[in-house]
Amino acid sequence: MARERREGRRISDALLDELLAGEDPAEVFREGTLIADLKKAVAERALDAEMDAHLEGASERELGNHRNGHNRKRVLTDDGAFELAVPRDRAGRFEPQLVERYCRRLPGFDDKVISMYARGMTTREIRGHVTELYGVTVSAELISKVTDAVLDEVAEWRSRPLEEVYAIVYFDAVRVKIRDEGLVRNKAVYLAIGVTCSGRKEVLGLWIAQTEGAKFWLSVMNELKARGVMDVLIAVVDGLRGFPDAIEAVFPQATVQTCIMHLIRRSLAYASYRERRPLAAALKTVYRAPTEAAAETALAALEAGPWGKKYPAIARSWRSAWEHVVPFLVFSEPIRRAIYTTNTIESLNGKIRRAVRTRGHFPNDRAATKLIYLALRDLKNGWRAPPLFWHLVRPEFAIRFGERYVVDGS
Repeated sequence: MARERREGRRISDALLDELLAGEDPAEVFREGTLIADLKKAVAERALDAEMDAHLEGASERELGNHRNGHNRKRVLTDDGAFELAVPRDRAGRFEPQLVERYCRRLPGFDDKVISMYARGMTTREIRGHVTELYGVTVSAELISKVTDAVLDEVAEWRSRPLEEVYAIVYFDAVRVKIRDEGLVRNKAVYLAIGVTCSGRKEVLGLWIAQTEGAKFWLSVMNELKARGVMDVLIAVVDGLRGFPDAIEAVFPQATVQTCIMHLIRRSLAYASYRERRPLAAALKTVYRAPTEAAAETALAALEAGPWGKKYPAIARSWRSAWEHVVPFLVFSEPIRRAIYTTNTIESLNGKIRRAVRTRGHFPNDRAATKLIYLALRDLKNGWRAPPLFWHLVRPEFAIRFGERYVVDGS
């Protein structure tokens, strides 16, 4: 076993002895000088190699260009700062690639700052963290510049092409405090999560608006269509005002389904804490009914019973949305569960809330968009595979929606 460990090493014992030069390894790790020295040596060797390649070019040889000493530059890395000797040429045409001209950060530092920002740390907290860990003082402007680099990625992500057909699209909103025209307002960040016909999930986009309405949702639908979406089979919404009209204008064949879990939460809000469990059981007879007729009967019984008499607003709220409550009842249990249980959108909202919790408010829409995008960016790695039950629902989707159900662009 010991032999296997020795054979697996990439650095020989002799080289390690030379690097340590009799120093206590514990002290080396505490001070971090060995790692910094290694990075400095590797970076300067790479820059010298770049200069050699530059001077070996045909045009430089013809002009007789040659080395002309070094410039000193203090650079930031992901674990500290050091002074770097950057070679220069006589003609002044050398453009280093590892540390570009006017750049004072090595690869890795920006990623660390962005990672801290994505976890909800404020600019002040990031500055303190960098100073405490690396002994480097950075300005708020530098941190803003580093994180603003994400905006180009956001713009590309927002305009990327989408699938032609989505089996299910969930629409929901998270409230975030953003300064607007000198006042801190509660703005809604709207999110759309699409499930492709092969069962893969992806965040289609995010939008920030002061108020929601038919005009706003019409612009969202038109944007999705412009990015390649030709059809949405089922759209699940949280009673968003003006949405049905907007989606019917752009995707006239879509089935609009009110989110059942949101209806349940609004209903439970009328009751006291002790009453919520039995009330939830009573509501289950409505949305778990086998047919639309059975659901109508169950709602009538609820309305005429003790719950309806005590809280008449509950039945009224269900009846006002009834047209968009019952569409999912024609499907089998696996599809029903995918529609009325909103674990996907709720986990997404939870991640966003955790990221923004430490912020009192955002200075503008751009800052909010930047942080929310970073909070969402790593989700795609966990959403590559379709859910385990998707193979059970594909035949039913194919039968109910016919040629509209297109898998993998086929």
